[in-house]
Amino acid sequence: MKLSTLFIGMIFAVAVIAVLLLVFGVNFHRPVTVQGAALYNPAAEVTLKGVVQKVEEFACPVSEGELGDHLLLRTADDTVQVHLAAARIMRGQNLKFLPGDQIVVIGSRVHSQGKDGVIAREITRGDETITFRDAEGKLLLTQ
Repeated sequence: MKLSTLFIGMIFAVAVIAVLLLVFGVNFHRPVTVQGAALYNPAAEVTLKGVVQKVEEFACPVSEGELGDHLLLRTADDTVQVHLAAARIMRGQNLKFLPGDQIVVIGSRVHSQGKDGVIAREITRGDETITFRDAEGKLLLTQ
């Protein structure tokens, strides 16, 4: 086999792989430029008191698309989406919230991909306090 034939075959193989990646929609770009602790702003910290309306798990832009746990919290004035932590961490820590839970959330207001919400730093439910992040927004819980 000639060296030129081998070289042409390799180029063809690389081209086929590139076309397949494009056809199947592989995207090497991150959809959000800032995630997680970088979005947490201590100056935007708020305290919200309310009732959990809904518990959701979805791919979260705040945590780079990883499945995350979220709450819809009804306060006296509004309904707010609260970002908790990655679903795997919540399961590993056996942390669960249920609709009807009355909680107090301390966290940073955030606006990501056109939606407003709060990244939880600390949640109090009854006499139980769960600390998710430090004052700068770095996640404290581990898997």
